[in-house]
Amino acid sequence: MTSRNVGFTLVEIMIVVAIVGLLATIAIPNFLRARETAQLNSIVNNLRLTEGVKDQWALENKKGSGDVPVYTDLSPYMKNGLFPPSTIVGETYNILAVGSSSTATTPIRLGTYAINSNVTLP
Repeated sequence: MTSRNVGFTLVEIMIVVAIVGLLATIAIPNFLRARETAQLNSIVNNLRLTEGVKDQWALENKKGSGDVPVYTDLSPYMKNGLFPPSTIVGETYNILAVGSSSTATTPIRLGTYAINSNVTLP
């Protein structure tokens, strides 16, 4: 009769754990960067939507450059009447005058942007 030890040695398990750790150190920062990029893109998209709504409001109400709408003025032009748009990371949207790009202020750091950074349309 022969007796065989079936299983993995400690060295084999340590190598597998090291490989998994190495893959995690590569994947996690890329995942976080992709999430922050998606959040920033959503904020910029909301700003574009806001600009379109602001221009539509100005056109329909015969307003010109320099007129500043308020949230209640823009709500009828938004889907489901929700204005400001739903927030991504708790940002606030600053509606400026017609002809000026609106901005968004984020309370957290997104990527390489400073805390409480302002986001404007490119």
